[in-house]
Amino acid sequence: MNKSSFEQNGGSYRTVGDYRIPNITLAAEARKPIGVWGLKRKDYLMRHKRVQFNIMLMNGTLWTHLAEVDEQASAMFSQLVEQMKVNEDITKKLKADDQMEWVARMNNIEARAREFVNHKLIFTA
Repeated sequence: MNKSSFEQNGGSYRTVGDYRIPNITLAAEARKPIGVWGLKRKDYLMRHKRVQFNIMLMNGTLWTHLAEVDEQASAMFSQLVEQMKVNEDITKKLKADDQMEWVARMNNIEARAREFVNHKLIFTA
């Protein structure tokens, strides 16, 4: 029996019923835990950069990429929030004196920081 080009290049098949199925496996990739930023990036890639997503998935680099983006985005978000708090003079004294004002200003800062991180890291090529 002649070997297929797949078998000639080192591939093999397994028989399931009447069918011969190629033994193909993806390279094992260390699955690091990802957070909200990594999940957002994954969703963006799946919806808008489908080819890039599939290439990374097949190369075994997707989860590493998502974990790196998640780590960078978390650090950037925290740093931005702290810098904005200092620049806008939001202190523990304000929190103690006027909690509603403190909450409103912190929500505003966090929304701006989230928007910046999304623009710079999550929704980019």
